[in-house]
Amino acid sequence: MVGTQLNWDDYATAWARLHGGFDPRAATPVVRAWLRFSYHLGFVLGRLRVGPTPVTVVGVLLCACVPLFAVRPQDGPFLAALFVLLAAVADSVDGAVAVATNRTTRLGYVYDSLADRLGEVAWLAAFWLVGAPGALVVTAGVLSWLHEYVRARAVSAGMRELGAVTVGERPTRVAVALVGLLLAGLTGLIEPDLAAGTITMATAVWVLLAGFGLGQLLSTVRRALIDAG
Repeated sequence: MVGTQLNWDDYATAWARLHGGFDPRAATPVVRAWLRFSYHLGFVLGRLRVGPTPVTVVGVLLCACVPLFAVRPQDGPFLAALFVLLAAVADSVDGAVAVATNRTTRLGYVYDSLADRLGEVAWLAAFWLVGAPGALVVTAGVLSWLHEYVRARAVSAGMRELGAVTVGERPTRVAVALVGLLLAGLTGLIEPDLAAGTITMATAVWVLLAGFGLGQLLSTVRRALIDAG
């Protein structure tokens, strides 16, 4: 029933059903701890009658702050990294609110996916503003978009499972954005010109992981659809 609060076990079961059968109770300790944190925060927000959509909107606004703060002298990359972290929390919690309160909808899933893509555009814009080459930034964005597009099209074509959990998934992009901006801030304190080189390396890592992850996903999709056909 809509609005009914779920306990952790029921939440984990519902979350797994929405994520291709991946059970959060069987995840690594770090991932499991993160998902439990999201569940508890989502449970509290549900009790306060905060819906998932406002949390999604807040997440997008936090992402929009990333490039705005990235251009500040000295502490800009640090503040940008902080907003990446806050946006990642919001991104995890909006789904937790929906699942914990049994208010998941197909439209909400579309909004959440759109928010994720907009957020990544904002993070990559921050990379460019800090000094990463535009072509490299665009390549990172295109590869990440293709990763999500291929999975979505594969599901609509009949792939029933999540497919491969690749090295280019959304959590990887969050980690690269967060660590890349932090390192750019640290090296910028040593020598301002080093920030651009550091963020360029972070963008290159994003591209490599996104490209390899896309290859993993395409291989899995091919096998799954051939077997299904």
